[in-house]
Amino acid sequence: MINIDFESLRPIGLTPYIAQQLLMMESCGQNAVAARVIEIHRDRIVLHNGNIEFYARILPNADVEKLAVGDWVIVEQHPNNEFWICDRMQPVTQITRRTQDGNRQLLVSNVDTAILVMGLDNDFNLRRMERYLAIVQAAQVTPIIVLTKQDIVVDAEEKLAQITQRLPPHLTIYSVNALEQKTSGVLAPWLSAGQTLVLLGSSGAGKSTLTNGLTNSLQETGAVRVGDSRGRHTTRSRSLHCCTSGACIIDTPGLRSWSPDADEDALDIAFDDISSLALNCKFRNCQHNDEPGCAVRGAIDDDRLHNYQKLLREIKRSQQTALERIEERAKWKVLHKAAEVRTREKRKEY
Repeated sequence: MINIDFESLRPIGLTPYIAQQLLMMESCGQNAVAARVIEIHRDRIVLHNGNIEFYARILPNADVEKLAVGDWVIVEQHPNNEFWICDRMQPVTQITRRTQDGNRQLLVSNVDTAILVMGLDNDFNLRRMERYLAIVQAAQVTPIIVLTKQDIVVDAEEKLAQITQRLPPHLTIYSVNALEQKTSGVLAPWLSAGQTLVLLGSSGAGKSTLTNGLTNSLQETGAVRVGDSRGRHTTRSRSLHCCTSGACIIDTPGLRSWSPDADEDALDIAFDDISSLALNCKFRNCQHNDEPGCAVRGAIDDDRLHNYQKLLREIKRSQQTALERIEERAKWKVLHKAAEVRTREKRKEY
């Protein structure tokens, strides 16, 4: 029987459902206990058992997939105060992304809410926010948008109006000063005991500042570049921190170049305003370009529609096999050469 102290583990995100799943797992040994992954480094994995943090390694014969911060694991204690991970609970939720080379990268596991952080300075980018929404909603995690640095910009209300007008009305959006104590009160509905949140955003958006305000941790923060408000990677790894309210927060490094790890159905959830209007298009396979009878074009912000179409192309490419990618490149080469021939022939006419 696995030893689970519910009251001790609740501040690091244990819920009744997760406790039930852990109890159903086969015990690795007599001294097996449940713990949560709070940091991952190249040479070690940091766990928390509700009382203390400790290092652990993975047993060579353990059936454990690649771990992510937020994972729940079963740990054996060996002589000489060594801890070994022998099993991993299947994640309830898992946020992943696609890298530039098309590979899937695990970000975090077992989170309830994602706080999508974006600065109101030069970090403000509506297309990037739509990418964040796509990656989070594909994982069936509730998104909360937090716009930071309202104290240092003069057009905070204007930008808040822009994002409110562009995104679907059911999304929760806040404009805050992350340094103010009242920010924790604004986010209080999502900080109840046992809840796990993750902060996602670009470098310099204010994720670590927000973490410090909601927890007792002292995450390193840094200034942004004057010209474009671009931040430096002060947070270099994902880490889990406890809030005074009983919830816990996972801080993450800035996300720069990435694509959502999703299919077309998941993207439609993130762009549900477009998918809803598309039901009224004249053609079932309408691409919302220049087809007659399109119900989307003109009813949706042009830039939002363009971003949706761009993300859709990225998703289709990520789902292609290597052979399909080669065939597509060959097709475009033929089309490009044909266009060059037509251009040369037109020049000869003149």
